[in-house]
Amino acid sequence: MGRRKGLTFYQKKKKLNMVLIKEIASWVFWIFVSAFLAVVLVYCIGMKTSVIGSSMEPCLYNGQDIFLNRLIYRVSSPKVGDVIVFQPNGNEKAHYYVKRVVAVPGDTLYIKNGILYVNGETQEDYFNDKIAEPGLAENEIILGDDEYFVIGDNCNNSEDSRSANIGNIQKKYIIGKAWFRMAAQNSALGLIE
Repeated sequence: MGRRKGLTFYQKKKKLNMVLIKEIASWVFWIFVSAFLAVVLVYCIGMKTSVIGSSMEPCLYNGQDIFLNRLIYRVSSPKVGDVIVFQPNGNEKAHYYVKRVVAVPGDTLYIKNGILYVNGETQEDYFNDKIAEPGLAENEIILGDDEYFVIGDNCNNSEDSRSANIGNIQKKYIIGKAWFRMAAQNSALGLIE
C-alpha cells in the first residue's frame, strides 16, 4: 500500500447537535403558537373601531382608534362606568356609538338642575360640566331587564340615551366593551377606564 505524500489533515465528520435542533424547533413551535393565539384573540374576541365625534372627550377623541372586547358581555353584564360600543336600536347602517354606562337594569334615574341622579344619588364623576339638556331623563326613568342608560363624558356635546332616537340601550345591541385606546398618532396603547 502506498502512502500519500504531502501533508494530510484528518477531517472530522461534523455531527448535528440534537440538543440545539430540539431547542430551535421548540422556539419555532412556541412562536407559531403565540402568533396563532394573537390572531385568534384579535379576530374572534377583539375588534378595532374609531371614535366618531367629541362626545367622549377628554377620555377619547374624535378619530381615535379603540380596541374592544366582544366576548366579555357574553359572560357578564356591563357595569356602571364601563365604556361600551353599541349600535343604536340595532341599526346596522349607523356608525358605532361609544358612550359610558351610567345606569344598569333596575336602576331609577333622572336629571335635575344639570345633575344626574341614579337611585337617588348624584352621579357627577364622569362629566365635564353640568348637564344642560336632560332630554328623556327630565322625567324619572326605570330601566327594564337588559336595558342600560349611557351618556358621553362630554355630556353637552353628546347624542346618547337622553335622545329619543337612541333611548335606553338593550344588551343585545351592545357590540362590546372599549378595552384599549391608541395614543396620539397610533404610537401606544392605553387601557380605557
